[in-house]
Amino acid sequence: MTRIWCAISSHGFGHAAQMVPVLNELGRRVPGLTAILRTQVPARFFEGRLRIPWDLSPAEQDVGCVQRGPLAIDVEATWAAHLRFHADWERRVEAEAQAIRACKPALVLADISYLAIEAGAAANVPAVGLCNLTWDGILAMLLESDSRERLQLIEQVRQSYRSAELMLRIAPGMPMGAFRKIADVGPVAELVASEAGALRDAVGAGADERVALVAFGGIALEGLPCERLDRMHGWRFVVNGPVPTGAGRIRSAESIPLSFSALLASADVIVTKPGYATTVEAVAYRKPVVYVRRYNFADEAGLVEYLHRYGCGVELSAEDFAAGRWESALAEASAGTPKTAAPAPTGAAEAADLLARYL
Repeated sequence: MTRIWCAISSHGFGHAAQMVPVLNELGRRVPGLTAILRTQVPARFFEGRLRIPWDLSPAEQDVGCVQRGPLAIDVEATWAAHLRFHADWERRVEAEAQAIRACKPALVLADISYLAIEAGAAANVPAVGLCNLTWDGILAMLLESDSRERLQLIEQVRQSYRSAELMLRIAPGMPMGAFRKIADVGPVAELVASEAGALRDAVGAGADERVALVAFGGIALEGLPCERLDRMHGWRFVVNGPVPTGAGRIRSAESIPLSFSALLASADVIVTKPGYATTVEAVAYRKPVVYVRRYNFADEAGLVEYLHRYGCGVELSAEDFAAGRWESALAEASAGTPKTAAPAPTGAAEAADLLARYL
């Protein structure tokens, strides 16, 4: 039996969504592979997705960003949480290194925990990063002053990343100057067959109606303009979270007997923020996207550029999103056609080929 220690950020579900296809591909190459999932992502996310044996080891791996919903970063709270996380850094690294030694994995794979990378190196276990972004890059964009304390924290993150033997940068990826060695791989996505008929039946869509999936990732979205959406003729909406009693055009994703992956493959339009997994999968499925930007998240510009180059995207302002003025953006996106063939989602297989050398 071969163990791999998988340190996964719990800032939403996007990091876990990148890790799972890679582990599934790696399981095809390494018989008897088992994964220790070191993360605060709930077990339910991995059930039905991860096809190799795994055990969950709940532990905080990094801070990411403190958010007020999926669209707004609380910058001051984010810095405060990072300073807390780093307050006794050497003790935290040693405790994580002890946990890794006790498990005796062949490899530490981090998306994109710098704690795990430094701890893996301290435990004399090869440590490899996997992601389209890095936390030093995210934090650098949130610097609003030349605070010495904050600059030192970013440098500590970079020093931890330098402990990695390799960084697997999945496309589209941001610059990653902290790593000593980088291998670029293709987009990571695990695609499923469309079940559009089942989705349309479930939401009661008529022949002249389209179905929009409102998908903002693992951070809860509150305050949807449900009253306005429920009056939007020609559309049906599937949303995460509760739906007001009596809503006729809106259904909760939890009430539909399809996985999230199937919902994304089956909807006519995706309404989302420019997050990695949803953007890459929407492009692969050739789905039009209406997106709401955050503008202070470092990987967002690259994802928006990727969407417009290979897919079909229309920006909706945060103000229009909150007010429910979606009609023109939905119509424009639906009428668009991708002009360029999408890159094949080869990243998981390419990453697995590189990781298998360590196992």
